Amino acid sequence: MATIQDIARMSGYSIGTVSRVINNRADVSERARKRIEEVIREQDYQPNSNARMLRQSVSSEISIIIRGTSSVFLQSVLEKTQIRVGEHGESASVQFIGETEDEVAMAVQVVQHLKPKGLIFLGGSVHNFQEEFSKIDVPSVLVSANADGLGYDNLSSFSTDDEGAAAYAVGRLVAQGHRRIGILGGYPGDSSGTMTDDCGALRIRGAVGELGKNGISFDFDNDYEGCAFSAEDGYKAAERLLLRTPDLTGIFALSDVMAIGAIRAFRDMGLHVPEDISVVGFDGILYAEYSNPRLTTIRQDAATLARKSVDSLLLMISYGSPAMHEQIPYRYVNGESVARPRE
Repeated sequence: MATIQDIARMSGYSIGTVSRVINNRADVSERARKRIEEVIREQDYQPNSNARMLRQSVSSEISIIIRGTSSVFLQSVLEKTQIRVGEHGESASVQFIGETEDEVAMAVQVVQHLKPKGLIFLGGSVHNFQEEFSKIDVPSVLVSANADGLGYDNLSSFSTDDEGAAAYAVGRLVAQGHRRIGILGGYPGDSSGTMTDDCGALRIRGAVGELGKNGISFDFDNDYEGCAFSAEDGYKAAERLLLRTPDLTGIFALSDVMAIGAIRAFRDMGLHVPEDISVVGFDGILYAEYSNPRLTTIRQDAATLARKSVDSLLLMISYGSPAMHEQIPYRYVNGESVARPRE
């Protein structure tokens, strides 16, 4: 039996356009409507009538919950997500929470008071979903963390391999000859000292694991400095880290904005990047292309994360499609902030 994805592929139009034709929306060109209806007849496509009735009876918008008010990367994903939602003829409200707040607890309140047709989580901790997501019954998507294996039929996820990408970035530093590498940013554990599962902790885990594979020990007390995902916090944390451990030759920062703040701190301390100390970031935000020096970083595909998350959510809302889980490939961008350490 043909699916809506099949109709979109065969007709040459997007899933959103096919959806608008099926739901008799006016905002479709006559040419597109004729072609899609022709494919529907050829394939004897029958949309799920219950799902269509549910869609037509719900007029509330999509709610987006973004965890981390200072994350430039998530802001970029948010912008692209809002554009994609609009392309489908939908609207969305946005709720901002802090980096350490519980996004699922916020979602429970949002569902209760706003009654959205679906939820998109930008940033989050899988632990919070394990504990509380069973209270939420609307279709949802978690962006930037992997929810595969949690067993929720109404929760898709699209993410980057944070652990693997961090390991790769640190491996490139090691390949350049660095043996004294510091890690900057995030919070590796909760109040009990247990390693968490948010993106920051996964990046730390990947970085430390890669150092271990190369026979390099890592001392959290001396070689690590935690901080929030902002340039200001990155600046202050980098300053503290280097004053405490001045023999570091390379820094892996958990985000580009932290890395940019760190570069400014090192310059204010009289050091040159990369001649005196190398810096690698994570995210691939636009600002990284214009920093001085141009930042070496792991680039996440914000556009694909946004597009796939919105499309998956709308398929779940409109047609009861199953949850999807996918890791989006990252890319190492070789800028100007990494060089071999001085002899």
